[in-house]
Amino acid sequence: MSNTQNLQGKKIAILATNGFEQSEVVEPKTLFTEQGAKVDILSIEDQTTIKAWDEDNWGKEVDVDLQVSSANLEDYDALVLPGGQINPDVLRTNDDAVAFISKANDTDSIKAIGAICHGPWLLVESGLADGATLTSFPSIKTDLQNAGATWVDEEVVNHEKLVTSRNPNDIPAFVAKISELVA
Repeated sequence: MSNTQNLQGKKIAILATNGFEQSEVVEPKTLFTEQGAKVDILSIEDQTTIKAWDEDNWGKEVDVDLQVSSANLEDYDALVLPGGQINPDVLRTNDDAVAFISKANDTDSIKAIGAICHGPWLLVESGLADGATLTSFPSIKTDLQNAGATWVDEEVVNHEKLVTSRNPNDIPAFVAKISELVA
């Protein structure tokens, strides 16, 4: 899959908090930026930086551009929800984050909502999993099915605006599909 879409003038929001899987924020941000998009890191609780989880230990800190509570969905063309176990588990208990994700599906400017690894937990919490065909890290398959989703084991799955992938190995295909929908 090619990652050569022209995303000049496009804006992508990545919503994360402490404990996000490092590669699932850093790599997509780099790939979207290389295609010309502006990427904002959104977070919660007035954080100015958030700390990654890097496979089996804490990783690097990433600067936060904006709080989700003050971000305007209309400013973005896509919303990306990285995984890691900690990150989506914390975000799904935050009312502002859940409302932002839920509203993204009904916002015309948003062309894609991408969730990778454990990120689809946020699709469950925001009500977007019900009736959708999705993939995820295998350990949350039952959670997605219980929320009304059809789960498949594929590198990247596109259901309407939703784009899901299983793990960091799927990042190139994940970014390519989101880029295609946004371009």
